[in-house]
Amino acid sequence: MNRQNPDQELRDAVWVAHSLFERGKTAGSSANLSVRVGDTVYITASGTCFGRLREEDLVPIGMDGKPLSDRKPSKEWPLHLALYEKSPEIGAVIHTHSSYSVLWSFAVGDEDRDCIPPHTPYLRMKLGSVGAVPYERPGSEALFAAFRARVPFSDGFLLRQHGPVVPGADIMEAFYNLEELEESARIAWELRRAGM
Repeated sequence: MNRQNPDQELRDAVWVAHSLFERGKTAGSSANLSVRVGDTVYITASGTCFGRLREEDLVPIGMDGKPLSDRKPSKEWPLHLALYEKSPEIGAVIHTHSSYSVLWSFAVGDEDRDCIPPHTPYLRMKLGSVGAVPYERPGSEALFAAFRARVPFSDGFLLRQHGPVVPGADIMEAFYNLEELEESARIAWELRRAGM
């Protein structure tokens, strides 16, 4: 992560959110993102919309999940913390409900540790493997448990019927990784539709 300039990281997070919203990669208040600064995680507040996100909408929580302000964090904060606990090299996490990732999630098995075919080399080069996480109700402890069980085995994740969860060393790397995952899911879906 950009540890020398955490303010820039928050500005970049707002830019990423706006870019994803403006290009239809997320809608309404369905996505969340976070950046880690030391032992504090700044995560989108509950109910925020990426299209209108401001720096003050990134609310601090501790690495134990306890809120450090009076605003409520996204209910999916445990997904983010599971990745931060995986590696100190992870400085940002993005979760969206992007269309092709959700479509592709119907084509994969629950135990798949690398569920998007390498039709191009770039997903593996940028992110690595993408593990499938079985469907559980969004925001539920069952989802968080299923996610934590799969975190050690893949680099990025596809929640079935829900969407991708992608880490990066900083918010821009997480953004590039997410873009590559969504594009790879689109290619895989279109090739499947074409019978290839």
